[in-house]
Amino acid sequence: MLVVALCANTFNPVGAQGLKLQGLSAPSGANGLGNTNPSVQSNPNAGKSGLRASPASDSAKEYSDFIVAIVDSEPITNREVNQRAEEYIEQVTQQGVALPPRESVLSKTLEDLIMEKAQLQLAMDSGIGVTEDDVLQAQMGIAERNGVTLEQLYAQVRRQGQSVEQYKTRLRQQLILQKLREREVLSKVRISDLEADQFILDQQKKGGNSSQSINLSQILIEVPEGTTDAQLGPYQSKATEILLKLKSGGDFSEIAKTYSDAQDRKSGGVMGLRSESRYPLLFINAVKNAKVGQIVGPIRSGAGLHLLLVNERQQGDGEASFVTQTHSRHILLRPGGQLSQNAARAQLAEFKRRIERGEADFGQLAKEFSQDGSASAGGDLGWASPGQFVPEFEAVMGKLAVGQIADPFVSRFGVHLIQVVERKQAPISLKERRDAARKLMQEKKFEESYSNWEREVRGHAFIEYRDAPL
Repeated sequence: MLVVALCANTFNPVGAQGLKLQGLSAPSGANGLGNTNPSVQSNPNAGKSGLRASPASDSAKEYSDFIVAIVDSEPITNREVNQRAEEYIEQVTQQGVALPPRESVLSKTLEDLIMEKAQLQLAMDSGIGVTEDDVLQAQMGIAERNGVTLEQLYAQVRRQGQSVEQYKTRLRQQLILQKLREREVLSKVRISDLEADQFILDQQKKGGNSSQSINLSQILIEVPEGTTDAQLGPYQSKATEILLKLKSGGDFSEIAKTYSDAQDRKSGGVMGLRSESRYPLLFINAVKNAKVGQIVGPIRSGAGLHLLLVNERQQGDGEASFVTQTHSRHILLRPGGQLSQNAARAQLAEFKRRIERGEADFGQLAKEFSQDGSASAGGDLGWASPGQFVPEFEAVMGKLAVGQIADPFVSRFGVHLIQVVERKQAPISLKERRDAARKLMQEKKFEESYSNWEREVRGHAFIEYRDAPL
């Protein structure tokens, strides 16, 4: 099974722990297999039956279907638990992580589903919903970040045993849950200026932020899904051949542009300076002892074989005295109705050609066609420090040279054509330092607040256990 990751080039459209989207992932414990409430073991039947896995087919597995629990009149079936558990098992197996006993996986998956349905019921009672356009934009964002079309995304969904409608329903639920958690938990986590200032002072006393930021480049040799270790030979040979070119003095960037299968090959494989938490754990573990300039790999992920170059290391998460600010402008088209994603891409690609040939002005086209609030200003977004835009937008913007126009790309808001106007080094203001400190503190407080809120939601839900899942 393929796994969605912020920096990997694969996707898991039906992941066991919910659909992890860039900038839209459930908090720790929300959809994972961790027991979020010790009281869940009160079910006298849970885990007592002999648990067995049904034989695997080429797509989905078949299980006996019966109700295992009811949450506020909403049933959870044995098939539902097993399908979700199988997704998790396949995902973890691919990552090479030791699996807990299947009995434990089924029991904890049931508890995750109970919590999910309790929260969905609360969202419905609170009038929280998402539009079809929200769901479409989320799908396009997943496809774009993983270098596939919507049709290819749908094909992968079908190969993994779900219909497209089931996938959309699952995605819609995750979007609703995210809205609910943001409203009920995140919005209530308050950090005062005094707390932020004290946090900054504490970090300075420690000699700076103890966390680290890292800048990596990659070359990906794509390996088809389902390839066994015995079939890996040709791909390993290709990786070894590329590694020899690099060790013989070859330029990593140029070799990446020629040989890499990753979407970032156009930029020489550069993934950018970011905190370690924003890279796949697989990458961070692989390069933890590597020095700047060192090449590591090949290492295998769900996408294939990766060669990694360590470009830069910095202590802290961007708490330097200066920050690189970018002045950019864009044209945004929002697919929907008669405008498809492909049509929006084609239209923006034509705009780019006309601008580069000197036949049209970027600002004028933005005024006429952009569906963003910046249209009246010719698409001008002004000066921005890192973190002000959504990650998928910043990822593209960060790779552009001054004056360069990117190819059309998709974010959660639609399809963009972006140009970098200028860049500068600017001192970090007190407000920016406070904002950065506040964000870090919010993330830490969110975990505790979320756990308390989760227990509260579960305590108000009516839960009836039936037969244990098989």
